[in-house]
Amino acid sequence: MPTSADRLTALRERLAVASHLSQASALLSWDQSTHMPPGGAEARGRQMATLARLGHQHLTDPALVEMVDALESDGLEGDERALVRETRRVLDRALKMPPDLVAAMTRQRVRGRQVWERARREDDFAAFAPELRTMIGLTREQAAALNDEAPAYDVLHDLYERGSSAARVEAVFGPLRDDIVDLARAIRESDVRPDTSVLRRDFPEAAQEAFAVETVRAMGYDFERGRIDRTAHPFATTIGPGDVRITTRYQRNFLPSALFGTIHEAGHGMYNQNLPAEHADTPLGSSVSLAIHESQSRLWENLIGRSRAFWEGAYPRLQAAFPGTLDDVPLVAFVAAVNDVRPSLIRVEADEVTYHLHVMLRFELERALVEGALDVADLPGAWNEKSRELLGIEPSDDRDGCLQDVHWSWGMFGYFPTYSLGTLASVQLWEAMARDLGDLEGLVRAARFAPILEWLVEHVHRHGSRFAPEELLERATGGPLSAEPYLRYVRAKYGALYRLA
Repeated sequence: MPTSADRLTALRERLAVASHLSQASALLSWDQSTHMPPGGAEARGRQMATLARLGHQHLTDPALVEMVDALESDGLEGDERALVRETRRVLDRALKMPPDLVAAMTRQRVRGRQVWERARREDDFAAFAPELRTMIGLTREQAAALNDEAPAYDVLHDLYERGSSAARVEAVFGPLRDDIVDLARAIRESDVRPDTSVLRRDFPEAAQEAFAVETVRAMGYDFERGRIDRTAHPFATTIGPGDVRITTRYQRNFLPSALFGTIHEAGHGMYNQNLPAEHADTPLGSSVSLAIHESQSRLWENLIGRSRAFWEGAYPRLQAAFPGTLDDVPLVAFVAAVNDVRPSLIRVEADEVTYHLHVMLRFELERALVEGALDVADLPGAWNEKSRELLGIEPSDDRDGCLQDVHWSWGMFGYFPTYSLGTLASVQLWEAMARDLGDLEGLVRAARFAPILEWLVEHVHRHGSRFAPEELLERATGGPLSAEPYLRYVRAKYGALYRLA
């Protein structure tokens, strides 16, 4: 008769097969976004649909379900119990999804992504609209299959942030929005006006890339287990243990795009590189939620990358990377420029204060799309109206409006709130880290990033999915998710930068 140890070994072997199929699909998806010629989209959709169907079949095999049933009765403890719990969560979700729907969604993701890239490049929303409409229909089917008794948006949001809901997001966004609007108004009325034109000088792409690579390598992104490539919309992905890929995009006449985008994606990459190796190829070895993932990227991008302490150490190196370009720009002026607060059209280039307004815009619109309150044909107008309402500006074209993000082409409805939830969590983690490590500014100024990364590995990365997101955050910081640490941080930082009362 098999023992618990025998069953656990067999479980890990079976989970590894499903993981390898998913990793192969991730590699094909990465290739589509970085190297695949446009003519390969149709075949790539079929390839990835086949892998998705095989992975689904493997996860829904009755023998695997019986194995988990038996292990749940074995009285396991610790990581073994957590592994079975997380496997059950994955299996339950897979068992509810029809195989044909799994394959159809995969094919549509590939096609939708390809059409989106062309539509954004050519500012042609009409070309993308049919693909978006198809994907929304498929995600509604997905939500109904997973839980037809809950609101569709809640079901989809839970795929990225387990245990969360639209009501929870609204409870966080309501007071956060009011405080951000008040702070942004005070900044707008301030006499301080940073000169951001210094960020739009000539910055050759090769030099940008060299500086970005040197920076994220110093922070701890391991190029022996990772790489960086170019794409239309930056992302990070894991192909397998020891193979993490991040991407970025360069603008020769706008330095922050690649600079902070690369640091952001490296934050994701370092999380992926430091997940528990002993649980690789199992659900326990994966990241716990997208908000926790986002907390890592936002911490490195903003709390470190946009800090004065970081640039006190890094600015001479930046000036040397672009000879003559920034020689007339003092450190204080450069720091003010990269922390300029003003409404902008592009989310990934938004400042720390108004960034959340971009997320709120997308949350409200994607929820309306999923619930049928907003028709796809009306999306451009609704986007522009919401942009005026929240940001006070309106895009002149759809390229910088409703076509700017890749997420909806991938069917990632319910994802956007995690950007703000993760930003809030990043400051809580930073405050907890400061209590443990002391002078974080001194570490950053001296480019001593190892203690910071080690703290994050110890309190976040190494746990994988051992704890639920809220429990992980509470263990690391001593409290549940709260907007207060973030609000303290931005009030203090921007109060000083803009000499607010």
